[in-house]
Amino acid sequence: MCTYTYVNVQKMTDKMAEEIVSGDEPFLGTLDIALLLVLIAGATWYFMRNRKKEEAPIRSYSIQPTTVSTISTAENSFIKKLKASGRSLVVFYGSQTGTAEEFAGRLAKEGLRYRMKGMVADPEECDMEELLQMKDINNSLAVFCLATYGEGDPTDNAMEFYEWITNGDVDLSGLNYAVFGLGNKTYEHYNKVAIYVDKRLEELGAARVFELGLGDDDANIEDDFITWKDRFWPSVCDFFGIEGGGEEVLMRQFRLLEQPDVQPDRIYTGEIARLHSMQNQRPPFDAKNPFLAPILVNRELHKGGGRSCMHIELNIEGSKMRYDAGDHVAMYPINDKELVEKLGALCNADLETVFSLINTDTDSSKKHPFPCPTTYRTALTHYLEITAIPRTHILKELAEYCTDEKEKEFLRSMASITPEGKEKYQNWIQNSSRNIVHILEDIKSCKPPIDHICELLPRLQPRYYSISSSSKLYPTNVHITAVLVQYETPTGRINNGVATTYMKEKDPSSGEVKVPVFIRKSQFRLPTKAETPIIMVGPGTGLAPFRGFIQERQYLREEGKSVGDTILYFGCRKKSEDFIYREELEKYAENGTLTLKTAFSRDQKEKIYVTHLIENDSDLVWKVIGEQKGHFYICGDAKNMAVDVRNILVKILSTKGNMSEADAVQYIKKMEAQKRYSADVWS
Repeated sequence: MCTYTYVNVQKMTDKMAEEIVSGDEPFLGTLDIALLLVLIAGATWYFMRNRKKEEAPIRSYSIQPTTVSTISTAENSFIKKLKASGRSLVVFYGSQTGTAEEFAGRLAKEGLRYRMKGMVADPEECDMEELLQMKDINNSLAVFCLATYGEGDPTDNAMEFYEWITNGDVDLSGLNYAVFGLGNKTYEHYNKVAIYVDKRLEELGAARVFELGLGDDDANIEDDFITWKDRFWPSVCDFFGIEGGGEEVLMRQFRLLEQPDVQPDRIYTGEIARLHSMQNQRPPFDAKNPFLAPILVNRELHKGGGRSCMHIELNIEGSKMRYDAGDHVAMYPINDKELVEKLGALCNADLETVFSLINTDTDSSKKHPFPCPTTYRTALTHYLEITAIPRTHILKELAEYCTDEKEKEFLRSMASITPEGKEKYQNWIQNSSRNIVHILEDIKSCKPPIDHICELLPRLQPRYYSISSSSKLYPTNVHITAVLVQYETPTGRINNGVATTYMKEKDPSSGEVKVPVFIRKSQFRLPTKAETPIIMVGPGTGLAPFRGFIQERQYLREEGKSVGDTILYFGCRKKSEDFIYREELEKYAENGTLTLKTAFSRDQKEKIYVTHLIENDSDLVWKVIGEQKGHFYICGDAKNMAVDVRNILVKILSTKGNMSEADAVQYIKKMEAQKRYSADVWS
């Protein structure tokens, strides 16, 4: 492009000079012509220099628009965008943590190999009724990458679409589709959303192009996704009669534009969406506009044992945010400064450089991967997950920057789908907990440009905590109970949790400190009738939401209300070390608000857990949930504790309620439907 411009400018100047000197009485003198040529040459040089700066070609990567049209449609019509840009593939994502969005982007990008130009779309920003018009586009395909969240719920951005296909009775004949689900097998409703959408689209007349894919985040969801998509594409080719894909071409989705002349007040410094939103706070506060909450209290709850558990109190006065016991508070953390410096040094980057990454897809609603313009330091500190375990597609792209052939082949091998490659990835990346910094430290010849690292890494996500207070007692305060995450890896490195390390350093005794937060509503709720009895199972920090429940029941008692039995099963390692909120709980037990059942696993020779206590209390459990129709709550570890508790409940219902095992399972399902059985668990 630059060469073409320069040649034409040169021809123009030669012709101009010819015409000027051909007359008897020249319009311009020789000196004028010379000056004019110097000016044109200078302008051409300046134009070429800036073009080179903007395009910043990267070794072996293609940076080019992925559209055939630059028509921009501001409205939410994905059909118009598909038609305007000559595309036939749209990949929708339902994402809470960014993984489904990442998978959607990779599918859309790979479509080019199969002559299917693709685009990524957020269903929340689209008119999903336009799926009816997909049949008007030749060889069109809609793919849905959908995560299941909470207790079998769709993600926030997929909620409206989910309700539309659930409640509507539209005719989707002519729509070709495929679904990949993201879930976790430790949860009761594994991939419920994807399973339902896949079945429902078929019921509405759409044609399934390839079988439903199910990713398990408890195992290796990256492996699940790769295995699925590598069978998905051949099926797509067969379905549409397309020839198989050509050789894979690595393409950058964003181009770099360094912007040294941007005014300081136009540079993002960590805001989530609106520029200066941290300085000029205004409600409503939500995920895109968090509230800067002052930390009032940050104290240690453990009394020994070498681990740390924090009790943190946030002031939300003036924010107009409201919460109920059982809701979550989300906090945006920042990455460790030392890790940021290390990553900058490994990429030979000046972290103060101001830049933007601009989407080469001119029709995409996502113009930048994070708020731009900003500095590399801000991007690595506020916007990117630099401590996450990198997925295989990142390794594949990093391999291109290795100067050592053995190291290049090693990274490529781990990014492959061969059994050997998968085993290497499992051992060297996952089992060793290597993040991007560790990889670049250990693969010495890999020197990627910092802007490509910024493109490859996923967005830094907010961290969610069960609120451990009741708004009845603390309407302007939110309490958090969090264990400091810190562990040594097999390589001898110390890995620190992003959010808990960030919070640990926030000490209000040395001056005002604030953290960006917002409230997320939950279905984890106390019964509407205070006299309904409840059983709560919350070992360790699983106690958090129940502390709010107990505070609320105490408050109602003080108001003279009739309050049902409030029974808590709490467990920890040692009574003298990690019995959090011990004094509070014992006081509630003394005054009759709480029936406290405790298990201290390491205070005796044989370990005792909350599951043992529940099993021994089968008569009490049956009385509450079988006879009195009380509520049962679990909070904590999803993988072992929650599963064990559920199995014990089935056994209690079978023996005490004279039910078959199948009937007992159905009884719990009915309790769930009635919101009498609730779980707030994590793996």
